[in-house]
Amino acid sequence: MNLDLSGKRAMVCGSTAGIGKAIAMELAEMGAEIVLVARNEEKLKAICAELPNSGQDHSTLTADFSDINSLKSALDNFDKEVHILINNTGGPPAGPITDAQLEEFQSAFSMHLMCNHLLVQKLKDGMIKGGYGRIVNIISTSVKIPLKGLGVSNTIRGAVANWSKTMANELAVHGITVNNVLPGATATERLTSIISNKAAKTGQDEASIQKSMESAVPMGRVAQPEEVAAAACFLASPAASYITGVNIPVDGGRTGSL
Repeated sequence: MNLDLSGKRAMVCGSTAGIGKAIAMELAEMGAEIVLVARNEEKLKAICAELPNSGQDHSTLTADFSDINSLKSALDNFDKEVHILINNTGGPPAGPITDAQLEEFQSAFSMHLMCNHLLVQKLKDGMIKGGYGRIVNIISTSVKIPLKGLGVSNTIRGAVANWSKTMANELAVHGITVNNVLPGATATERLTSIISNKAAKTGQDEASIQKSMESAVPMGRVAQPEEVAAAACFLASPAASYITGVNIPVDGGRTGSL
């Protein structure tokens, strides 16, 4: 099985922590040259120094996805050919959909779908020219079954999934694959935040909330970021050349559908 990414360049968004960082680390281990993308320049430089390196020229790109003009500006000054794009952005705040404000939908739509789209438009020609293209979107299992209390996220994740399938169909002729990885509960800062917010609203202690989450998973635990990264990195590899337009849950079996 060919998992070698030597000579390939990968742009990994949201790569200073959690799933994004784990993906960047694994892709670098597989031989790819990494372009780390996030809003905190200091953290970017620190993670860049940690990346496995066997001669790759890793680099950083500072952009704040909550301000699409920040991303546009960063991309205007970016002229490298990228072969692998990992779209990964922190999820919208939790809350019931009936309480969601219009601005919350607009912000999430911009951060997740519009920024993804801007990146693909910027990078796809380089993928075509380079003869190698992999686009992997880190979304959520909510594209299969909406998750309670995540109204805005459920809505926007579904939009991104359908955008991805459409993009996969249009780019397939160029040999570019577009796939979605759907993490379940994963040990990241976002999960900690969700548990903390739920504890504050319900009066339950955080340990009990986490235990309840784990009991809903057939494997009896939440995922580690590296386990989600493994799926994303396989999809980015040459071995996944005939897989496109699919959603792959990485959730320990929690999602109640195929």
